[in-house]
This record gives sequence, structure tokens and C-alpha cells, in this order.
Amino acid sequence: MPGNQRPLAWRVANNLFISFSYAWQGVSYAFRSQRNFRIHVVIGTVALGLGIWLHLSAVELSIISLTCGAVLAIELINTALESVVDLTVQQTYHELAKIAKDCAAAAVLISAMVSVLVAACLIVPPLWATLST
Repeated sequence: MPGNQRPLAWRVANNLFISFSYAWQGVSYAFRSQRNFRIHVVIGTVALGLGIWLHLSAVELSIISLTCGAVLAIELINTALESVVDLTVQQTYHELAKIAKDCAAAAVLISAMVSVLVAACLIVPPLWATLST
């Protein structure tokens, strides 16, 4: 990210706008560089779109939103952890680095599977009813 370097990035942001800007840079980086993040965004958008189209309740839409948000947040943590591990071990192999990266990826996988299960429980019955009529 050579064109996006932040001088003195180690310092605490001195105002709220800069803090949000840094956070948005993280989301933007993940969206541009992480295929799985983009996949999660698309699937989450489809799930929410289906929920709205099926007139799910506000609580049901909130549950879908929360599970999709959790997947995206865990994907961001996974990306951050992988970057820190890569920075630490550089081009060498280390078994602990592998464990850290594999466990972070497993956290994303489990959250994504639970998210699909939650969305399916909330979306499939009304979708089936709509398509059956």
C-alpha cells in the first residue's frame, strides 16, 4: 500500500474523524485485497436482500445483519492477524505461525457456517412458502 502510507501511523489519532478514516481504510483494504471478504459482503447482501423481499420482521433482519457483521468482523481480524504473523516471520516457516493463521481462518469458517445456518433458518421457510404458491 505504498500510495496510502500514513506518516506516524503508530500515534493515536487526535480526532474522531481520523479514527473513522483509519477504520474505513482497513475495510477498504480488505475489500480490495481479500477475495473472501468480498464473497462475504456479497452473500450477506443477498441474504439481507432476500430478507427484505420476504418481509422478514425487524428482529429477523437484525439477526441476519448481526451474523453477517460478525463474519465480516472476524474476517477483518483474520486479515490483521495474518498480516502481523507475516510481518513477524517474514519469508520463513514457523509452526506457531501456521497454527495462528489456521486457527484464525477456522474462526472465519465457523462464523460463516453459523451465519449460513441462521440465514437459512430465517429465510428458507418464507422463501419456500412464497415459491410454493
